[in-house]
Amino acid sequence: MYKEIEFFATVPVKPEDLNKDKEEAVMNALREIYESKIVDKKFFVLKIIDVLEVGEGEIFEEDPNVYYPVKAKCLVFEPLLHEVVRGEIVEVSNFGFFLRFGPIDALAHISQITDEFLRYDKKSSILVTEDNRKSIKMGDQVIARIIGVSLDKKETNKILVTLKQPGLGIVPWIKREKEIEKRNQKKSN
Repeated sequence: MYKEIEFFATVPVKPEDLNKDKEEAVMNALREIYESKIVDKKFFVLKIIDVLEVGEGEIFEEDPNVYYPVKAKCLVFEPLLHEVVRGEIVEVSNFGFFLRFGPIDALAHISQITDEFLRYDKKSSILVTEDNRKSIKMGDQVIARIIGVSLDKKETNKILVTLKQPGLGIVPWIKREKEIEKRNQKKSN
């Protein structure tokens, strides 16, 4: 979920930036420290929007930076447990696929895609259902639900999604199922 938040931080401004306007120097430092980073183990900072307040700078012995207490506003993306997301498949492997939504990729493990047996075609980099011969490939649009979020480790941040609930899945599959359902309803009427 995208949202704007306000936050407080103490920001180090480098000596070479002290000749700039204070708000500009603080904004540059905030962008360098926070943009494109995961903060508080829960959200991804997309953009620092505004510097709302800058307090009195403080200098520490043997540190060339000036530290300013700051209140700022930023745009963040926070993946929420149970949230339904729509994204694009960016990688397919023998254990599932990676779905990109917002600035983050999530894993759809092979066990969370369908109840049908899936076979991985390494040469074509696709997953194929054994019974219905439906394929999953890079670029496919997907509707999924977030079932796991772990943003506490830099190298192993994980978001897990499922497609095994009503209304979720590979978008072309969902469309086909709706068409079949409509035809069956017309036949029964």
